[in-house]
Amino acid sequence: METLVDPPIATEPSPGAFTPEQRHYLEGFFAGVRSRGLGFRDVALAPAWPPPPEPPPEKLIFEERIKKELHPLDAYALLLEHAEANKAPERENNFRFKWHGLFHLAPTADGFMARLRIPGGQLKSYQLREVAHVAKELAGGFADITTRANLQVRVIKPKDAPEVLRRIQSVGLHTRGAGADNVRNLTASPTAGIDPAELIDVTPMVQQLAQFILNHREFYNLPRKFNVAFDGGGAVSVLDDTNDLGFQAVQSDLASGSPPPHGVCFRVKLGGVTGHQTFAADAGLRVTPEDVLKVAVAVMRVFIRHGDRTDRRKARLKYLLERWGLEKFLAEVEKEFGHPLPRAPRAAEGPAAAQANASSATSRGHAHLGVHPQKQTGFSYVGVAVPVGRMLTRQMLRLAELAEHYGSGDLRLTVWQNLIIPNVPEAYVETLKRALLKMGFHWQATPLRGGLVACTGKAYCKYAATDTKGHALQLAAYLEKKLELDQPLNLHLTGCPNSCAQHYIGDIGLLGTKVKVAGETKEGYHVFVGGGFGDHQSVGRQVFTGISFDQLKPTLERMLTGYLRHRTARESFLAFTRRHDLNSLQVIFSNDE
Repeated sequence: METLVDPPIATEPSPGAFTPEQRHYLEGFFAGVRSRGLGFRDVALAPAWPPPPEPPPEKLIFEERIKKELHPLDAYALLLEHAEANKAPERENNFRFKWHGLFHLAPTADGFMARLRIPGGQLKSYQLREVAHVAKELAGGFADITTRANLQVRVIKPKDAPEVLRRIQSVGLHTRGAGADNVRNLTASPTAGIDPAELIDVTPMVQQLAQFILNHREFYNLPRKFNVAFDGGGAVSVLDDTNDLGFQAVQSDLASGSPPPHGVCFRVKLGGVTGHQTFAADAGLRVTPEDVLKVAVAVMRVFIRHGDRTDRRKARLKYLLERWGLEKFLAEVEKEFGHPLPRAPRAAEGPAAAQANASSATSRGHAHLGVHPQKQTGFSYVGVAVPVGRMLTRQMLRLAELAEHYGSGDLRLTVWQNLIIPNVPEAYVETLKRALLKMGFHWQATPLRGGLVACTGKAYCKYAATDTKGHALQLAAYLEKKLELDQPLNLHLTGCPNSCAQHYIGDIGLLGTKVKVAGETKEGYHVFVGGGFGDHQSVGRQVFTGISFDQLKPTLERMLTGYLRHRTARESFLAFTRRHDLNSLQVIFSNDE
């Protein structure tokens, strides 16, 4: 089989160099600016929308003061200065550089982490290949898939940061607004456009909103971060109810007696922050696909203007909704939108086979993994288990090659820290499965590894108390040797209360902490059970406190053994924990029989 020719990777001219024509243009441009007595701010584009009101000076918190002094998007010249001196950023610039997708890793490691923006998690093979080369040549030799279907590259020296950004941009990716007070990576059903069960392909809506944000400066000065998700109603959950704003496809008549042209509209969910133990709630709005962009923009604009800029602990959309109430918030959204929006209670929606049968990855048994037929006749998508989302350079290069040889050169990242290779002809499926196994990635994961999610951990995050990724792999290996599960299990490990790995929604959630054992401080975890999402939405309950990692292995073994012994036939761990109160679970999980 012929190898496809890769698009050229922009490595020439040498890093940081300009052509003579480019230098001539820039010299003339800057000379003109200086001759008119102007600075960089004077030539910046005017905002397309009125800036948000500022808090009184006495209430201006550090982050808002930094943004007021110099908009972080205008801090690229400072980034170049730091690169030239190869120095770490000061506190103020560390905050500003997050607008360029750069996070300094001190004190846990030296250098930056670069977080990309990959709308909907849809990636091309040549893009993954360049990320692999960047990771090898300018970073730590690996990349992590995040719980927002994104990629992060770590251990970048300050002197190399501009070159990393340039090379990422050279293949059509970027990092703009990937951190801090911005709209984060837009997530979407990873099987959008190929899933036979989906109600609608959400890809066009994701791309429209991504481009709108990229081209409107107003969305780079939010009170706090803002997460958006699009669920097309297919087989793989995108966890839309864990987002500030979620769009979930439903079959509906919009309560008007006349269905939309495609028979599908979107339920709007608002205010999800699972780290604050809150799911996004149904706002009672039903919008057509054509109105999704305008509604998203209206919601974000209301948040920008009225979100709390005096207390970052209360700055997420959830707290504006609590302060105002839903009806006042929706009235402001409709004012921004231009006219009232259709309302409909949940009961008004018609049953959809896709919704009823495929709304949850848990109920579908880790549907993001394995071989599944596409809506396109003769093609399948293959879900690949990537252990805790970490890929080495050689693995990324091989995945890019496999996607080209056996698919269409496309890859889909998932919020489960795994990936999908779509558009694989039936004749190539078995060959692709063997190739994946040979490189160390499984196409069909065990009930434990299929739902294994872990945040970065203490190796590269100053907030984490534990080595989450390392511990996750150890726990999976230990438990698979000790017992056999016949139902999928989601095990989430997060290193701090920020809950990047969303421990509250796992069947078992582990929150990192420090514990004292015989006078010695050790890494440990608080243990939660019974978390869920979608149709099984609930916040996990804490069943054990401060278990050292050494004791966590036998603790989880007892928990799962107790579950297997006392469950009803084929009962899931989630259903089992919900059937018992906390005291009963503690007794069952502590029994050594």
